[in-house]
Amino acid sequence: MEEGTVPELSGRANAIDYANEESWGNLEHGEDSKIGHDQSKHGGNFAWLDLNPIWAFTYLIGDINCHQKHERSWEINDNQMPICTRDIGILFGIVLGCLVFRIRGFNRWTIRDTFLTIIPDSKLAMVYKNDARMTSMFLLIILSILPIGIDGFAQILTTYESTNLKRVITGIIAGFCLGWLICSMLAAKPDHFDNSERVILPLGSLLKIK
Repeated sequence: MEEGTVPELSGRANAIDYANEESWGNLEHGEDSKIGHDQSKHGGNFAWLDLNPIWAFTYLIGDINCHQKHERSWEINDNQMPICTRDIGILFGIVLGCLVFRIRGFNRWTIRDTFLTIIPDSKLAMVYKNDARMTSMFLLIILSILPIGIDGFAQILTTYESTNLKRVITGIIAGFCLGWLICSMLAAKPDHFDNSERVILPLGSLLKIK
């Protein structure tokens, strides 16, 4: 893509704002508006339908899923990226979570037991001793969501404004756990075992199916 093709954008999440010259994002919404801005003051109109098919599809996905606020986005070659820094963090985290599970994770029949496999068995002794596998899984998921939830909602409910670094970091944390969970759901396959007693759990625990 040529330098300066994509100007500073500011759209709505879950809506198409920059498909063509007449799209919502190219209208004048005022510089003090909570959603959108005066596009003419931020590099002029933008229409991803005018791009080649690959870039058009890329910016379509970004347009639909992301608000594309320019102050919360990065630029490459003077072109605003199709998604904000938070979404970049989430996507990177998902890839990282999937990669870590690919290296360390494996099938242990149930989703909860499979989810916990990336943690060394030596660290799971108390979890299995107290049969806190489900609780541990949900606790890890909640802990991964808290940073992004607090950082995001604080911007909505207060005058607080996060930084792009914080957005990336909180996005990576949430995305990592999401990728980890998705892989666990796909990898947990009871039919790969003759019976539940064939599943090897930490501390010699037995998997009992009620």
